[in-house]
Order: sequence, then structure tokens, then C-alpha cells
Amino acid sequence: MIPRYSLPEMSAIWSEARKLAVWKEVETLVVEAWVAAGVAPADAALALRAAPEVDPMAWKDREEVTNHDLAAFVDVLSATVADGGEWVHYGLTSSDVLDTAQGAILKEAGDLLTGRVEALLGVVRARAGEHRDTFMVGRTHGIWAEPTTFGLKLATWAFELSRDLDRMRRATAAVAVGKISGAVGTYAHTPHSIEAYVCGRLGVGIEPASSQVTHRDRHAEFLSAIALVGSSLERFATELRQLQRSEVGEVREAFRSAQKGSSSMPHKRNPITAENITGISRLLRGYAGAGLEDVALWHERDISHSSVERVALPDACLLLDFALVRMTKLVAELVVDAERMAANLEGTRGLVYSQAVLLRLVETGTGRDEAYRIVQRNAMAAWEGGGQLRDLLAADPEVALSDADLAECFSPERFLRNAGVVFDRLDALEV
Repeated sequence: MIPRYSLPEMSAIWSEARKLAVWKEVETLVVEAWVAAGVAPADAALALRAAPEVDPMAWKDREEVTNHDLAAFVDVLSATVADGGEWVHYGLTSSDVLDTAQGAILKEAGDLLTGRVEALLGVVRARAGEHRDTFMVGRTHGIWAEPTTFGLKLATWAFELSRDLDRMRRATAAVAVGKISGAVGTYAHTPHSIEAYVCGRLGVGIEPASSQVTHRDRHAEFLSAIALVGSSLERFATELRQLQRSEVGEVREAFRSAQKGSSSMPHKRNPITAENITGISRLLRGYAGAGLEDVALWHERDISHSSVERVALPDACLLLDFALVRMTKLVAELVVDAERMAANLEGTRGLVYSQAVLLRLVETGTGRDEAYRIVQRNAMAAWEGGGQLRDLLAADPEVALSDADLAECFSPERFLRNAGVVFDRLDALEV
């Protein structure tokens, strides 16, 4: 991933140095397990543990000869072990090291992403409570619907993020597995006790029936969970972009004093963070598709998945990490213009209260279709003539409602009288 979208903590997890270090750790743990089994001499494990980390340049130079990255790694590592280098990679196939190490790295990455989702959830939840009673226009199809609050809008985000959190936890647990079972998964040269020791020390699970690899439905699930989190972020970002439109102006991204919104138009304050997150989400869905393509490998294994994963897994983790941090900051610093929200609600000319009038007419004995026709006729007049719906209804001889009835119908509080249950649920939400 390009540095622009890479944050230090996730970059360290996916660095080349970290990969080689985890490869070495797997090889070392295997030798330690052989020592415990009475097969390898104790000095071999001690020597391997004390050996220096593999130099990336030496590894790459050796790969020019072997044309095989893991075989090159084994050659370089073996040569640096003072005594007992012949025990390096004993009984293993490449995927025993590659997939087990990758499972450990994916666990680290997944745990970091899970923490990021949890942090965003905390910020969204807090701001939902802050704006519980900040009235605004609800919109469906981009058209005025009924009154809601900005807090209720954010509550829907919070519950979605809680589902994303569950998905990331499950997907991380699913992908964080290893295997030390040999060339076709038969344990022909390594008893399962070796696998149990290595995976236990790494803190990852065991693929219960591997082939030469851990199975790629796990990785597809992980990338799909990442894509779903990204899609949630895009939903939130799209909403903020719509609400920041000049004609709406109800929220806006924080804007630093020296920031420039445009190279040519000094007045511009664009929703650049939300737009950036929207674009990132498109990439994440693409990586999920690539992960699904990797599930169907030939027989016990081919390497058609390898080139995909070298790009898709680190890049997806890096991009989501970046997007989550940006969205958390965006929401935390979001400027909410409650006065503009109130003005926009007032500017609907009362049209958003139409259903309340419809229901009140039905309650007082008017047939539903007739009531609908009456309210619709006056609503269309308000749309086209610019009058206030309440005034038009009050002047309509077919509307048998008192001023008190109309006042109740045209109160935003009436529409939110039962909405407290959402916040009760939000307060009870366990993460």
C-alpha cells in the first residue's frame, strides 16, 4: 500500500521485517517441539533461537538463485545457525511456515482492526447521545419524509458498527489458524504434537483438516468482513456528504484555519475526508471479491492464491485501518449545525407532518382513502404554491380538526414520543 494510506502500527504488522521474523519464529518453535519430542538435540533449538534475524537483502539475493522465497529463507537462516542448522525446516513443507506465520500476522492485524472499530463505535455512541434531541428533517429518496433527530441517525450507525465489531471478531478468529501437517496434510513426517506446540505458542488455532494449506474460505471471510466494515463507513460518509451540501448545510467536516478547500475557489469547504473514505470502500469490496476467487484451489494446493494475497491481505488491512482512524476523527470533530437543522425543518412548510394529520382524520371518523386524498390535495398545494400545510388544512372545510388537533399533529415531539426505546437499547448495548 502506498505510504499515503498507511499508518505506522498496521504498517509494522505487514512489514517485510515482521514477516521474516514470524517465519523464523515458526521454524524455531518447530525445532523446539522436535527437541521436546526427543528427536532434535537441545543445542539446535538454542542455536536457532539465538540466530540473528534473516537479512532481507541476503534473502532476496538467495531467492534469485532458488526462485523460491521460503526455500531461500531456509537456506539463509540455516547458514546463520552456529550449530544444528540442519534441523531448520525439518519435516516441513513451505506452507507449514507460510500459512502458520500468516495466521499469526492476520491475528495481529485483525485485533488492531477490531480495536479501531470499537473506538469508532464509542465515538458514534457518544455523539448519538449528545444529539438525542437535535431535531432535523428525515429524508427518504432524497425527499423530505418526517422529523427525526441527528442522534437517532447516529444510533443506527452505532448498532451497525456493533455488528461490524462482531463480524471482525469472528473473521479474525476464523483466519488466525496454522498448520504443521506436511505436503498434503497427512502428518506423514510430523506428529500433530508439533503442530499443537507451534500454534499454541503463536496463539492461533489449528486447521482441523488441512491440505497443503489452510483453507481459503477463511481468508475470504476475513476480507468480506473488512469489506462490510468499509461499506458501513461508506454509508456514514455518504450521509455526511449529503448533509454538508451547500443547500442543506446541516453538518460539516472540521476545517483547519490554514486549510484550503480548492486551489482556485477560496470559499470552498469540501467533504474531502468522507469522499476519501467512500473511495477506499470501493477498493475493499474489490479485495473481498479477490478473496472469494481464491477459495477454489486445485487438489491439495496450487499457488494461484499467492499473488492475490500478497497484495489483497496487507492492502485491505492497511486501507481499513486508515479509513477507521479517519472516520473516528471525522465524527469526533464533526460540526453539527442544530440551528440549520431546525431551519430546514421549518422550511418544509409543514409537509413532513402529513401522516400525523392523516391518522388524526382517520381517528375522528374520516375514511382512510378520503383522509389521504384531503391531506394530499393540501400538501400538493403547499408544494406548488409555497403555503404552509397547516394553514391550508385549517382553511379546508373538509378537515374537521380543531386548532389543538392540528397543533399536536404539527409538533416534532409527537413524532419522537416513542423513539426513546432506541436509546434504551443503545445504552444497553454490550461491546
